[in-house]
Amino acid sequence: MRRRAAQKKMEPLGPVLQKALKRRHVPFDLEEKRILALWDQAVGPQIAAQTRPSRIRARTLFVAVSTSVWMQQLHFLKENIIRQFNSLAQKEEIRNIFFSLGRVDARPATSSAPPPSSASEASRSLKKRDLQMIADCTKHIADEELREIVKRVMTKEISRRRLSETG
Repeated sequence: MRRRAAQKKMEPLGPVLQKALKRRHVPFDLEEKRILALWDQAVGPQIAAQTRPSRIRARTLFVAVSTSVWMQQLHFLKENIIRQFNSLAQKEEIRNIFFSLGRVDARPATSSAPPPSSASEASRSLKKRDLQMIADCTKHIADEELREIVKRVMTKEISRRRLSETG
């Protein structure tokens, strides 16, 4: 007669399920899942299409970004994103965001319009030469979404500097 092969020690279902979900990048913790669901709302459809939040550890949100260009732009927007995220969560959920290059499955943006911001208000207060400089600096950016993001960042920065000069 044949002998039966040695059986592996049985594992509890919880840890096995958690490992399987983790491999598929599905948050297991329901509270963490709720918090990560706020990401798309906090950043808008254009940025959400290029990023994926993965986990929160020690109040740091870890986010995978599709390209280094997007990662660079997101560093400029980091403080605004943290404020918006915590505002939507209605408490201070995160203090920092760690961006890293990673796989971001494609999903279509729901709107081609830029997210509402005070950038349009700030651009009204800019001088004509500032608007021309921004247009000159961004005219060679082929990606329309990225061009709009860079324009908003430049507009906010120039407006911020003008306010600090007068204040």
